[in-house]
Amino acid sequence: MEFAWLTSILKVAAGVAIGLPLVVYLAQDALIFYRQPLPEARRADVARRYPAVQEVFIQAKDGTRLHAWHARAPGTGAENAPLVLYFGGNAEEVSWMLEGLGQAPGVSWLLVDYRGYGLSEGSPGEAALVSDAIEWFDYAMKLPVADLKRMFAFGRSLGSGVAVALAAERPLAGLILATPFDSLAAVAKRYYWYLPVDLLLKHRFDSIARAPMLKQPLLCLIAGRDEVIPPVHGERLFDAWGGAKRRVVLQDAGHNSTDAHPMFWPAIRGFLAQKVN
Repeated sequence: MEFAWLTSILKVAAGVAIGLPLVVYLAQDALIFYRQPLPEARRADVARRYPAVQEVFIQAKDGTRLHAWHARAPGTGAENAPLVLYFGGNAEEVSWMLEGLGQAPGVSWLLVDYRGYGLSEGSPGEAALVSDAIEWFDYAMKLPVADLKRMFAFGRSLGSGVAVALAAERPLAGLILATPFDSLAAVAKRYYWYLPVDLLLKHRFDSIARAPMLKQPLLCLIAGRDEVIPPVHGERLFDAWGGAKRRVVLQDAGHNSTDAHPMFWPAIRGFLAQKVN
C-alpha cells in the first residue's frame, strides 16, 4: 500500500506522455494554419479602393476553387514588368498587401489565397499548398505577358516554405523570402522541445533540404528581432542556398513589422530591377 502513491503518479505521467503528443498531433493543422476568410465588406472595400486589381479564380486538380488578386503594373511598360507570385504567412489574408504595392512601381503581382484563406475553398496542408503554388505558376505562364525571365516568387514566413518548394519544381527567375525558416520542424522544436516533433509533424516545409540544389537568385530578408522565427533559422537557410544570394538584416524589425523598415521595399525594388534588366 505504501507504493500506491507512486503507482498513481506513474499512471498520470504515462497519460500525459501519451495524451499530450496525441493532442498536438491531432491539433497541428489548427496550430499551423490560422485560416483567414475574406469578409464581404473587405471585398467591397478592395473593389472600391483598387478598381484596377482583378480577382482571379482557378480550379485545382482536385476540383478545389482557388482565389488570387492580380495587380498589373500600371502604364505602358506593363508588358515588360516582372510578375511576382506572393505567398503569405500562416495567419494572412493577402489583400492587405495591396496597400504596399505602390512601393514597388513597375511590378505586377499575383497575391495567392491559400486553401481556406480569403476566397479560396478547401483545407490547407503542405502538399496541397505546394501543389496549388505550381498551379498558380502554370496559370501565370499562360498570361499574355508571361516570361520566365520575369517570373518571381515572394514567400513570407510560412510562405517561404511554399515558395522554396515551388522553386524546386519550376524555373523561377528569383525568390524573395521574408522572415524565412530552415524547416518547420526546426522551428517547432524550439517551441515544443519536450515533444517528439520529428514523429508528430505532418507539414514539414523542409526548405533547407532543397536549398543546396536551388540555383535561382535569392533575396533573403531577415528580421533582426524576429520573436516568432528567430533570425538563426533564416541564416541557416541563406547559408545553405545553392545560387547567387543577398541577405538583408532588418535591424530592430520584428516578425510582423518588416514592411515598415526603411530597407524592406528598397531591397525588393533593387533585387527585381537587377534581375530583370
